[in-house]
Formats: sequence, structure tokens, C-alpha cells
Amino acid sequence: MAGRAPEALWQRLNGETARIGWPELLPHFARGVLVQVAPEMDLVAVAAGFAEDDRARVEGWLACGAVRRASDDDARRWNATQPTFWAVVTAPWVLIQEIRLQ
Repeated sequence: MAGRAPEALWQRLNGETARIGWPELLPHFARGVLVQVAPEMDLVAVAAGFAEDDRARVEGWLACGAVRRASDDDARRWNATQPTFWAVVTAPWVLIQEIRLQ
């Protein structure tokens, strides 16, 4: 796949993803390091872009809104709905993707 991270990085990040609830993410939101990844995006690919400091890809995702910092409105919604997320850390960022029920 073009633009895919090296296999070792891909495997490490994939192995570090975990399901997590909103209450556990709240401290990261408060620190301003929670980054929301759109559902159509590959969370591991985005994490690899952050880990590799691939500025062009990350800026592209930010520009089109596919990746963005979690907002106060997001936090209010998550407080009300208590969703579950897939998450992976690429310090200092915690990248999350809401698990949506079909």
C-alpha cells in the first residue's frame, strides 16, 4: 500500500490500540492532547503519520477535518452518550476513533 508505514511500526501501533471508555479519556481531553480521527480513516495509518512526523500527511488530514483535536462540544456529547473508542498513543497525542454501533 502506497504511503504505508514500515511494517515494524505498523505492527507496533496496531498492537498498542485498545478499546477505552470516555471516562478514561477525560484526563487526556483536559490536557488538550486528545485527537479525534474520522470513522472512515484507518486509525493505525493516522497514528503512523503522527509517529513518523509526516507533516504533509498530518496537515492534509487536519485541513480536511479527517483528524482534529477533540472539542468542548465533542466532550459534552461524549459525557451524555458514554461511547467506547479505539485509541492509540503517539506521545504526546492520544488518537481516538469512536466505535459506532451499526
